[in-house]
Parts: sequence; C-alpha cells; structure tokens
Amino acid sequence: MTSQKRRFAGPEQEAGHEHSAAELDAMRHALDERLGQLLAREGDRNDRLAAAMRAAVLGSGKRMRPLLLMLVAADLNCASPAVTDVACAVEIVHAASLILDDMPCMDNATLRRGVPTIHRQFGEDVAILASVALLSRAFGILASAPGIPSVTRARLVATLADTVGAQGLVRGQYEDLHGGAGRSAEAIATTNERKTGLLLGAAVDMAAVLAEVDECVARSLRAFALAAGHAFQIRDDFQDLPGTDSAITGKDTGLDLGKATLLNTFGADEAQRRLAAHLGDVERHLGEALAGAQRTRRFVQRMFAANAPQSWRLGEDHALPHRYASSTMNGAVQAGFDSRAG
Repeated sequence: MTSQKRRFAGPEQEAGHEHSAAELDAMRHALDERLGQLLAREGDRNDRLAAAMRAAVLGSGKRMRPLLLMLVAADLNCASPAVTDVACAVEIVHAASLILDDMPCMDNATLRRGVPTIHRQFGEDVAILASVALLSRAFGILASAPGIPSVTRARLVATLADTVGAQGLVRGQYEDLHGGAGRSAEAIATTNERKTGLLLGAAVDMAAVLAEVDECVARSLRAFALAAGHAFQIRDDFQDLPGTDSAITGKDTGLDLGKATLLNTFGADEAQRRLAAHLGDVERHLGEALAGAQRTRRFVQRMFAANAPQSWRLGEDHALPHRYASSTMNGAVQAGFDSRAG
C-alpha cells in the first residue's frame, strides 16, 4: 500500500501544481462560458422550459466528465477546435440524466448541487421535457461542432448515443431501481459501470477520437475510465451514508438505503478493498495510455484524494470503521474539491 500512497499522494505534492490548477481553472471557465452560450436565453424570459434547462446545466457541478475529456485531449496534444463543444455535449447529457434520476418515480431526491432538484423548482412535467430537450441539444451540438471530419463526427455521435441508450445510462438506472436485494458483486459492478463508468468512458473515448489515437491507447483510456467510474460509484456510496451533511454534499443522503450497493451488500471493509483495487487500476491504465502526461493524472488525484475520509484515504492500510462518524466524513468531503454531486 505504500507505493499506492506515494502515487496518489495528492496534487499539492506534484511539481507545477500551481500551474496545473490555473490551467484547470481556465478550462472550467471556458467550459462554463461556452455552456452559457449554447443554452442562451431566448427572447421570452418567462420560458420555464428554457429556465429549467439552464438551471440543470449551469449550476455548481464539478464538471468532472467534460473536464476529463478536455484534460485527456490536452494530454494527447489534440488541437481540435471542437474539444470544448464536445465536452459541453457530454456535460449536457449528464445534466439531463440527473434530472430523470432525481424524479419522484426514480430516486425521489429533493436536492442537487445544493439547490432544489429541477422537478421541485419547475414541476415534474417541465423537468421531463427539459431532460428530453437537453438530450436533443447535446446531439445538435455534436452535429454542428467546428472542424470535425464527417467520419469523426459520426463516431462521436455513435459513442454518445450508445452511452445514453438501452445498454447504457438508461439500463443502469433501470437496474438500480429494479435490481432487488441479494445481487452478486458482479451484477452490482455492471450496474455501477452503466450508471457512472460508461459516461466517463464516453468522455475519454471522444477525446481519443478527436485526437485520432491508435486503438491501443484508446483501449487503455477506456479501461482507465471504467475503473475510475467504479471507484467514483463506491466513493459515492460512502457519501450517501445517513448522517452525512447535505449542506456539504449538495444532495440528499440515505437514498441508497435498501439498494443493492457494494457497501450495503458486502460491508465497508470489502467496499474499501474494492475501491483501493479500482484506484490501482486507474493508475495503471492511465500510465499505459498517457505515459508522462500529468494533467489528467493530477485531476484524478484531486478527484479521489481530496474528498476521501481519513480512514479510507488513498494508501491507508485500515478500512472504514463500521460505525461512521459524520464529522469525519463531512470534514473530509469539505476539503479541497467541490463535492457537490454532478
């Protein structure tokens, strides 16, 4: 575990951290600015549908998926003018999926990103329509993004369509709702992959497509993203524990009670062990794909190291206790990186 602790020691220990933080801030600013342009208000300021779409996308989310796409593209020396627009399309799809996930017939959530969920702000009818409209907008953005050869554009559209569809995000949410108790670790992992890993995979796949990398690099990037998705979902399971402060996480907690998550099914020790294993895979596959490139690696360090409770911080040899101290969890979630889901 010592070597893993050294590899994921935290971004502040990396040379050039201040420069990388400034670059990440610049990327996020460019992303937020472009999202605002792509979802610009129409003439009617009383248009609740447009307002719901903007509220779903332009809130204080982490922008994890689009930033990952932009960072991987930068590490691959991709100079395509379409990178930011493609990243925006991924974020818009993610926002559309969160609207549906939060609905009363799904997870029945009341908070998202620290504010009331879209259906509580605008009504269930407007929320559903906003989700559909956002999905349509995302594909429209891919269709019109600048400087993409037609073959590349077709691959981008197909990648995102497969990620959203009946074997992607939609299937993952269905299995999450109807999987029932007593599921195997493999079945839970497959659901987690569809719920979280596939959209992360789509983000890095689309960066690889834009950069025109060979299949070996693309395969390693895909494996990295799927491992990161599994790790992210397990971390999210810990953050869903009852008693975690919603004012800090920005969303409801305790929604996974009774669901067949790895934490609920196999306990904290096994969940922590699997988290560590996935993070080892993240590091290995990322090294295979990007070699000495550091932007993506620093981002992943920040994503997982800053929020981890002390008892399961990367590299620790002991597992999360079976009794959870809310103050420990909340203090760790608060540290360093905006933990608000989405």
